[in-house]
Amino acid sequence: MANETFVTITGFLYQDPELRIVGSGRVANLTVVVNARKFNRDTNEWEKKPGKFWRCQAWDQGKMQLAQNVADTLKDKDNVVVYGEIVTREFEQDGKKRSVDELRIESIGKDLKWHASGPQQQAGGGGFNSQQSTPQQTQGNWGQPQGAPQQSAPSNDPWGNSNTGPAF
Repeated sequence: MANETFVTITGFLYQDPELRIVGSGRVANLTVVVNARKFNRDTNEWEKKPGKFWRCQAWDQGKMQLAQNVADTLKDKDNVVVYGEIVTREFEQDGKKRSVDELRIESIGKDLKWHASGPQQQAGGGGFNSQQSTPQQTQGNWGQPQGAPQQSAPSNDPWGNSNTGPAF
């Protein structure tokens, strides 16, 4: 296999992935939108450029269940990082030959730059404008909010009891 073109794109899912059974395998079809932005020095602001819509396919391959994992894990508007091979598909429409570039996904995951984790994601929805805890909101007990009940280590935890050292 030579002359394949692999690319990495970052964007967001246009809609939920669609899982289909094709022959003896499964494929997840999805569209990733990449919005280019450019900094305008004259206005000192970021400007959005037209988005590029990439049709992507994730196939199950043997014991690797990429299609099923994509369908189970990702949803509409999730920010993702996709690594895959550009595949050109040719077809005929209205008597004219046409072609379209698509991505055959090798690897895909959430772009954690825009995702919050745990309770913050549920409360604030995650993303750029979500509320983050500030140093004034957390004190002492490793990031627990002020006023939260203190948690103590189990009595049989050698690292949790400050009165005795670990039993070596």
